[in-house]
Amino acid sequence: MKNWFDQGGSDYARFRPQYPPQLSEYLASVAPDRHLAVDVGCGNGQLTQLLGAHFDKVVGLDPSADQIDNASPGERVSYQCAPAEQLPLADHSVSLMTAAQAAHWFDLPAFYREVRRTGVDGGVLALISYGVLELEPVLNERFQRFYWDEIGPYWPPERKLVDSGYATIDFPFNEFKAPPLQIRVAWCLPEFLGYLQTWSAVRSAREAGREDILVKFSGDLEALWGDENIQRLVTWPVNMRIGRLNETRRPSKVGV
Repeated sequence: MKNWFDQGGSDYARFRPQYPPQLSEYLASVAPDRHLAVDVGCGNGQLTQLLGAHFDKVVGLDPSADQIDNASPGERVSYQCAPAEQLPLADHSVSLMTAAQAAHWFDLPAFYREVRRTGVDGGVLALISYGVLELEPVLNERFQRFYWDEIGPYWPPERKLVDSGYATIDFPFNEFKAPPLQIRVAWCLPEFLGYLQTWSAVRSAREAGREDILVKFSGDLEALWGDENIQRLVTWPVNMRIGRLNETRRPSKVGV
């Protein structure tokens, strides 16, 4: 499978939106303990570094050396290059495992085997994604047309899993419901267009010689945006499939 993000780690680190602190707080609250959290497909560590505030040790893993080179440092946080299907982790050592905006690239059956091998009893797995963004009303209609109709054909097939919030994937764990969360940022026009540069669909359109799609959209958005330094609200819904690994049954004490 093609790694869409094997280059451009510096832009990815600069322009990708940050997860809200409430996400890491919630994940820590449902983990069985605070010993070890592992963020698989960590990219440059947007979620990894947030988890560092809540766990004794956090490890970020990503197959892209370029992403790891641009990973955000943090206290109690370390990074390694490794694929999701071969985790360099000890058996039954992980309290919380996350995959943020990454699970749609995994060989899920192989990844799930690694989750079961490395997770502690009662450990938690969270597959996190953020859905299609929304802009202010004056901009949103033009953006939605760009997303679904113009750049849409250039998304890899895996993107459909993100659009659905991973609702259609197999998730063979004891699933429970997460609270509603949202990413909110205030961006000027160059920041918003910089974020679009990190999309796999944008890269694919360029490789297909369709730079004209990008030029037309950026021109239309500039006209609607007004002064490029004006900050506009951008929001994404945070979607999550979260579940607990089976706890080992222990015999009850006689007479208790």
